[in-house]
Amino acid sequence: SLETDIARGVYGTFMWLMEDIGELAAALRDRSPQERSEEFADVLAWLATIANVAEVDLAAAVRAKYGTGCPGCGNLVCSCPVSEKP
Repeated sequence: SLETDIARGVYGTFMWLMEDIGELAAALRDRSPQERSEEFADVLAWLATIANVAEVDLAAAVRAKYGTGCPGCGNLVCSCPVSEKP
């Protein structure tokens, strides 16, 4: 529940996110596509939870930054030079 998430706080929720990122890394290395899919879903859910606890509208933030495509080149599929990517 939101109350549980707020009580856990951003830091506690972030730690759950990091645990699931580790599980995603393992799944990408040697697990089935279904297991990978489940781990991606877990990571996304924890990220959304952190945004809620931090009072960030995640959907609005994504739309604002990426709604019209890459913030660098403006294309839906990024065509920025590799040298400009992290």
